Amino acid sequence: MTSHSVETGGPTRQRLIDVAIELFQQHSVAGTSLQMISDELGLTKSAIYHHFRTRDELLSAVMEPVIAEVTALVEAAETHRTPHARADHMLVGYAGLAARNRALIPLLTGDPGVVELLRTRQEWRALVERQMRLFADVEPGLSGQVKAALVMSGIASAAGVDYGDVDDETLRDQLVAAGRRTLGLRGSRAGR
Repeated sequence: MTSHSVETGGPTRQRLIDVAIELFQQHSVAGTSLQMISDELGLTKSAIYHHFRTRDELLSAVMEPVIAEVTALVEAAETHRTPHARADHMLVGYAGLAARNRALIPLLTGDPGVVELLRTRQEWRALVERQMRLFADVEPGLSGQVKAALVMSGIASAAGVDYGDVDDETLRDQLVAAGRRTLGLRGSRAGR
């Protein structure tokens, strides 16, 4: 058990989310129970139930800020005129999101529990499809779809690697450069 002291007055919703993220990373979503979270915080399960009735509710709370940011990125990218400009906007935004959330993004894109939750939430599934389309439209057909999948999964995976003391901006720039090469984008002024 790690040291998560509970302040007087009980844990906040955010502390529950933070501990859940740590345990999801260590044990996967399916491998983490609400009991494990309550044990980690030194609480009863009923204290957890006050904030979250199920693990899926807690997982949704973990995902919602990221989903909100991706939604804003997709909507902003869709306003650009050309497929290249739309893809570049999405790429820069997604790489920045991944760099700022290095531990969370790989979890949210690779854990089977998250994938299952995405399948059950139509609005989230549709958002991921829109994001993929922004990348895939650069090159029509299967090739564009494959490159889009490589960029999305590659950024998520690469963000989770421990690069030592590399700052978020440097990592973002490297992710963007790799994504541009993969998608065949020329640079930051990709035909806006």
